[in-house]
Amino acid sequence: MLFTVAIVLLVLWLLGFIAFPVIGGFIHILLVIAVIVVLVRVINGKRPV
Repeated sequence: MLFTVAIVLLVLWLLGFIAFPVIGGFIHILLVIAVIVVLVRVINGKRPV
């Protein structure tokens, strides 16, 4: 589930850079949050996906 969300955010982030620069910044923040969540889960010893 988390992997799917990360992929969707990545695609929207790339689309934002091309089509909508303002929305791209917002998606970038969400992508960074998703990466931090994955790292915290890995550090805590849980499955990242």
